Amino acid sequence: MRIVVHAVGRMKAGPERDLADRYFDRFAKAGPAVGLEWAGVVEVPESRSPNAPERKREEAAKLDRLLADGAALVLLDERGKNIGSEDFTAWLCKWRDKGQRDLVVAIGGPDGHAPDLAPRAALTLSFGALTWPHQLARVMLAEQLYRAASIASGHPYHRA
Repeated sequence: MRIVVHAVGRMKAGPERDLADRYFDRFAKAGPAVGLEWAGVVEVPESRSPNAPERKREEAAKLDRLLADGAALVLLDERGKNIGSEDFTAWLCKWRDKGQRDLVVAIGGPDGHAPDLAPRAALTLSFGALTWPHQLARVMLAEQLYRAASIASGHPYHRA
């Protein structure tokens, strides 16, 4: 299953980008052995619309292009499910085993996701009740993808 991250906003050079890139690189190397292929990050600019609902609609329209060929959608949202790494791995492997070809994990803009995306999501995932900067959410997602590949392969990286 190919996994792509759709992120609203650009991550500037710096330690957060370096760390995210490090974990995405680890995932790219570890994932194929367990049927998880890294397809990269698609960064889209934040909408410049004057109101939040319109910004969300414009950002969702860009996400729709990635979903057009039947990709499953995971939304990162503070109101989503707060699950552990092993459950996240099991969820990914279940979708992989069902034959899902593509998975898009979406990190929304400062206003969040358009409301019409939630019913289309296979999973709405939270990294806890705290609000995280988008840069750190990307780092945490990259690490969890690598951790999922490690768990799925039985690698000792994950020791809970």
